[in-house]
Amino acid sequence: MPVGIAPTAMQRMAHPDGECGNARAVGAAGSIFILSTLSTSSIEEVAAAAPDTIKWFQLYIYNDRDVTCKLVKRAEQAGFRALVLTVDAPMFGIRLADIRNKFTLPPHLSLANFEGIKATGVKSESGSGISEYVKTLFDQSLTWDDVMWLKSITQLPLILKGILTADDATIAAELGVAAILVSNHGARQVDSTPASIEALPEVVKAVDGHCEIYLDGGIRQGTDVFKAIALGAKMVFMGRPALWGLACGGEDGVKSILSIMKTELDSVMSLTGCAAVKDIIKEMVVHESYYSHL
Repeated sequence: MPVGIAPTAMQRMAHPDGECGNARAVGAAGSIFILSTLSTSSIEEVAAAAPDTIKWFQLYIYNDRDVTCKLVKRAEQAGFRALVLTVDAPMFGIRLADIRNKFTLPPHLSLANFEGIKATGVKSESGSGISEYVKTLFDQSLTWDDVMWLKSITQLPLILKGILTADDATIAAELGVAAILVSNHGARQVDSTPASIEALPEVVKAVDGHCEIYLDGGIRQGTDVFKAIALGAKMVFMGRPALWGLACGGEDGVKSILSIMKTELDSVMSLTGCAAVKDIIKEMVVHESYYSHL
């Protein structure tokens, strides 16, 4: 099943099952679940709820590096198998919907991996609570040196999430990361940023097999998965569809979403003559501009 679940924050806002239900559903599908730093279920809760699910931990680097170090150690101890460092969000973009709605974490929930203000500080009287939280606590001065620092404090494989260019992909590969997750952060960081699928081919070409390439963003049906694999992604991750399933039916809702994706992928593979994922090749997908020149 080359479809995993991307990290999304505060999942208990969608359903009481939250991250635990999502992780169990992914395990049942035989795929990978990425837990957000800003989760409403803790690292340990998710590990206990879904012990057989392959779990990776998405990481932000805080101004207080000790906070980040402790998160890494907890993920290691809880059996998470990789770290996914988000590199495109040292601060959040201007998210007008969050500002207009004065986005606030409901009082009965908290960011479960933290205590004190770091757990309950997503609130605002005048704008977006999440943007104010990030601006206050996240390290906005990140450089490639910080990637090397993170590699130095853990034995877990490191995946960089948020790469969209060949230049950045080349640097990441040279630093020895295990994988790159091509992502535009749900298109919420910079308006007019390219779709992940548009950026994927140049990243694949630049890396030239030196590390694995994944993709998230815009995955809504099986044909999207097929296209990404054909263009060089090892697998894809999706965020919003799993949240929609979670909101509608908790764990069972996510299982339903994953089942739909698998059925659709099976269908497009069958109709293109692919008996296995390895049979999907780049010649099966061309850009729409190809036909304008015929």
